[in-house]
Amino acid sequence: MAKLVLWDIDHTLMSMRGLGGELWSVAFEEVTGVPLREQASVTGSTERLILRETARLHDIPFSDGLFARFADALGAVHLRRAAEVRERGHALPGAATVLAALDARRVRQSVVTGNVRGAAEVKLATFGLDTYLRLDDGAYGEDGEERPALLRAALTRAGIPATSAVFLGDTPADVAGGRDAGVRVVAVATGKTSRAELLAEGAEVVLDGLDDTERVLDAIGA
Repeated sequence: MAKLVLWDIDHTLMSMRGLGGELWSVAFEEVTGVPLREQASVTGSTERLILRETARLHDIPFSDGLFARFADALGAVHLRRAAEVRERGHALPGAATVLAALDARRVRQSVVTGNVRGAAEVKLATFGLDTYLRLDDGAYGEDGEERPALLRAALTRAGIPATSAVFLGDTPADVAGGRDAGVRVVAVATGKTSRAELLAEGAEVVLDGLDDTERVLDAIGA
């Protein structure tokens, strides 16, 4: 039985409908003084890795200090434009219901996301999903470049062994990261990756979405 459920955010719990890229571009220019010409691949990646590779594309030296300033700027621009997040984004069907059902069963929940924490908090609060999540138990873009490191950080913070945790995500990187960290993975085919691809990557279960609450709870083992 799952004692800790860890959620990816983008395309697992919600969609930003393209706004995320716009806000990223604003933060990048604010911090570097350089307009964004090209962004490194973002699917399943972390903000630290995306910034490092995007900085390289613009011949900008990457450093921990640059990332820290960028993380602050990205969180701030999400906060300033929270009304647009609400207007253009949306929680995926069933997400709030599943989180509430797990909370009612006293299952601990948090997030493991490539988002920096400031941006993640705004996104989750905008759609009322933060109510059910112990955000201090989670892991964010500030915690590393790869999913396994983020998952291990969250497990350590929660004080839960990997064998008692379940991770839900929508990308091959989520599945591979969960397997590497030793947690059970339930994939959700609500992003850009097909059910077949997620199964091929090694997901134990692949759901079409979160709208069938009982199906999701059964897959999680709650």
